[in-house]
Amino acid sequence: MALYEHIFMARQDVSSQQVDTLVEQFKGVLEANDGSVSKIENWGLKTLPYRVNKNRKAHYALMNIDAPSAAVAEMERQMRIHEDVLRYITIKVEEHEEGPSAMLRKSDRDDRKPRGGDRGDRPARAPRTDAPAPTAE
Repeated sequence: MALYEHIFMARQDVSSQQVDTLVEQFKGVLEANDGSVSKIENWGLKTLPYRVNKNRKAHYALMNIDAPSAAVAEMERQMRIHEDVLRYITIKVEEHEEGPSAMLRKSDRDDRKPRGGDRGDRPARAPRTDAPAPTAE
């Protein structure tokens, strides 16, 4: 059987519990067709770079799949007709990544960063002296 990484986006107005239900539903489709899901990650609600079917945000979910191509094709067919799934992508990989995905590692890194306006060791910029003086009219 082949290894796949599958990511799908669900509409912004569904709840996190409904996204988990969708994941379980599609996992059941894979298992019914002799496949298995080794890892599931819910990336949460994220802002989209552009509107997709009038949605500005979407719930993202990742599944690491070990299944025959027929099982993946059936899961994708059901995703195409499901009204809560906006987009999906399935990528064939040589091996699954161990540990958390890059998206989860990125959010951990962002939590450690100081927020807003931190210029580090750089001094504040001096006011410009070559700018023309404002005129009163």
